[in-house]
Amino acid sequence: MDNDSTNPGQRGAIDARPPDLCKTLPRLMRPPVSRPRPISLAAALAVALPGFSAFSASSAHAQESAGQPLILKSVKQLHQTKRKDARPALALSADRITSDMDQTSTAEGDVQLRYGGMLLKSKSLRYDYPQDLATAEGEVELSQNGAVLRGPKLELFVDKFEGQLQSPTYFFAATGGSGSAKAIHFLGDQRMRADEATYSTCPVSEKGEQDAADAASGKGKRDWELVTSSLNLDFDAGEGVAKNAVVRFLGVPILAAPSLSFPLGDQPKSGLLPPNVNIDNRSGVEYSQPFYWSIAPNRDATITPFVMTRRGPGVDTQFRYLEPGHRGQIDYALLPHDRVTGISRWDLRLNADGDVMPNWTYNAHTERVSDDDYWKDLRSRMLSQTPRLLSTDLRTQRDFSFNWGEMQTYARVQKWQPLQVAETQDRFASPYQRSPQIGVRLQTGADESVLAGYLPTGRRARLEGGLEVEYNRFDLPGGALDSQTQTGERLHMLGHVSLPFSGAAWWLIPKMSINAASYNLDQPIDVTGRRSIGRTIPTFSVDHGWILERNTSLFGNAMRQTLEPRLLYVNTPYRDQSAMPNFDAAPRDYNFDSVFAENQFSGVDRVNDANMLAFGATTRWIEDERGEEQLRLGMVQRYLFRNQQITPDGTPQTHRLSDVVLLASAHLNQAWWTDSTLQLNSADGKVERTVLRLRYSPGPFRTVSASYRLARGQSEQVELAWQWPLFGPDRKSISGGAGCAGAWYGAGRLQYSMRDKRFTDSVIGAEYDSGCWILRVGAERQATGRAETNTRLILQLELVGLSPLGSNALKVLRDNIPGYRSLSSERSAFGTYD
Repeated sequence: MDNDSTNPGQRGAIDARPPDLCKTLPRLMRPPVSRPRPISLAAALAVALPGFSAFSASSAHAQESAGQPLILKSVKQLHQTKRKDARPALALSADRITSDMDQTSTAEGDVQLRYGGMLLKSKSLRYDYPQDLATAEGEVELSQNGAVLRGPKLELFVDKFEGQLQSPTYFFAATGGSGSAKAIHFLGDQRMRADEATYSTCPVSEKGEQDAADAASGKGKRDWELVTSSLNLDFDAGEGVAKNAVVRFLGVPILAAPSLSFPLGDQPKSGLLPPNVNIDNRSGVEYSQPFYWSIAPNRDATITPFVMTRRGPGVDTQFRYLEPGHRGQIDYALLPHDRVTGISRWDLRLNADGDVMPNWTYNAHTERVSDDDYWKDLRSRMLSQTPRLLSTDLRTQRDFSFNWGEMQTYARVQKWQPLQVAETQDRFASPYQRSPQIGVRLQTGADESVLAGYLPTGRRARLEGGLEVEYNRFDLPGGALDSQTQTGERLHMLGHVSLPFSGAAWWLIPKMSINAASYNLDQPIDVTGRRSIGRTIPTFSVDHGWILERNTSLFGNAMRQTLEPRLLYVNTPYRDQSAMPNFDAAPRDYNFDSVFAENQFSGVDRVNDANMLAFGATTRWIEDERGEEQLRLGMVQRYLFRNQQITPDGTPQTHRLSDVVLLASAHLNQAWWTDSTLQLNSADGKVERTVLRLRYSPGPFRTVSASYRLARGQSEQVELAWQWPLFGPDRKSISGGAGCAGAWYGAGRLQYSMRDKRFTDSVIGAEYDSGCWILRVGAERQATGRAETNTRLILQLELVGLSPLGSNALKVLRDNIPGYRSLSSERSAFGTYD
């Protein structure tokens, strides 16, 4: 019997939209999208009901509206987008159907009732037309969008989607999870209730819920299971309420809540997040319990009380906001009384960005700590990439566009907090503070792209240029070395004019540059008491290069080979700069790219003299079919036409040829990668610096990498990193499901200093994957001095589909191991968050 929804004369035509079972699985309990949080226990409770929301058409439209390309990804269920003005038809099929016109239809044997995206199967079904009531008995199966519910009997008012499924089991293809309940009550397409519901991702087959049924009847046992006595979901209100929720692991309750509520949509909801546990040799055992506070849709806070066995109690706080044109985050960690040091200790971080008005932006980024030893004792609470040098950076910039190009005006205040140590040999010179920095930049329209290496073809040559005028007040922070005394003001101008020529395979850019600076200092320069000094240094350069291609082959594979020679001539006259301060200049790292720099110093205060030619070439083999680079070889060097007086190491260079830099990288198949750079002293042929790296990754969860680094007279280091199966089922990809057995994986990274003959920053750990839960254990060692280390134990339990519990071992492994991949990455529908 097939009723056509376009014919209003047939009673079988149902007008109401079918309920989307996908809506019954809640979204993540997360704050605004700027930083997703792990799934809380509360949010995970709702997976004990059918459905899972897939990628929606609205999100695709949002991507298109934002000008972003659509990103396709595989899903485990088909999401059908419904037109608002379309009404689905009701279709009934079976081995035998008997009907009483406009009253009832009875179907027996392989019964299927379709309504939109919903499919109902059973051995027998009776449909009452006047009441719009479907009563199904015998192996009832209700499915939609990858969610499958099974039970002995279902009564459902189809149009209203009201009814009850008795003793159901359920399975979700999207998560691989399943469970059972005493009954599910459908209270309309926006509300439902489940009695004595359970959920777990422990192995089951996609064909049915035999494992779940066995567990419910006592015949089977799952490693972990979430149980709740009652679960109410109200999608109109966007809220779910669970009663007596308990998570059991290996039969032992590990998390429990008598009553809790959680969000069912994008709006986050206040509540407890999973606890964290950390262990290290400086603070002992630390336990913390985060509480998430949803202040408003665009503001939230996280308050995390903690206690350390050695140092005492404290609290971590975080506040975030997202306003039109403004966004930011404030973090404050407080240890009121450290029992080890006897002082109050804190860390304060502020990050804010926004728009004052169109084309006028501001940024504020700062981190400050209470004392010099904070980076040693409480480093996990710091976010700075340089934990011994903390920055405060406040800046604003306004952009202007004109027919001839662009102008930028900017102002900045930059402060530093150096964290010094008692050992003299480990103290360092602090960078200068800018109090303030004010400037303006002018840039012609196409100059920036030409000088960045983009090659506009078919252009007519025209003069292009740029100008920067800037004032700085330089002073020193507290904690600077005693030898650092000079402070003062600088006004500088940087300018250049170029005349770029280019074709389809070449470019030629002659350029004139100028670096002028005037100083007004706080301390005398010489015995005469002079405090003012200035200089102007011009530079002439010509940059020329080619990109040549030919078809060839490599190891029997069709390739496209390139040859990319480049020449750079630079002429800068010598100017004595020995009496001038150095506020911001530093030697550039000598590498394959910096060889072609006009100035061997960054910043403004130092400009090397030069009459030299930088030359080199790169050749690449690129696979035709996939466009992947398979092999790259390169060489660069400099030739001096006269001796160079101002050099990065302070020693005049009289040898005509500079050090030569050699580059090689290869990716000859999908498993092997290697790359290396080598710097050879052209005078004695000795190796000055080298980096050798090798990586082998034959498949998922299998990667080994090794590296060797040498800087002559400074450091020599070897490193080994890996993620590899130790023993257990030999699987290249773990996807969960029936038959998954436990497997052990090793993961870690070892760094060894051959110069100091000791291990430095290292991580070593092991992971056990049971298929539905993962245990990670290990240790992390960080060097905090020549003879000091901080050793931290990491322990984390991840119940696939729920939040990880314990310390954040997953982030430690990801940050330290090249190519590391989470064992649950292909099974958790929610993803795993750091």
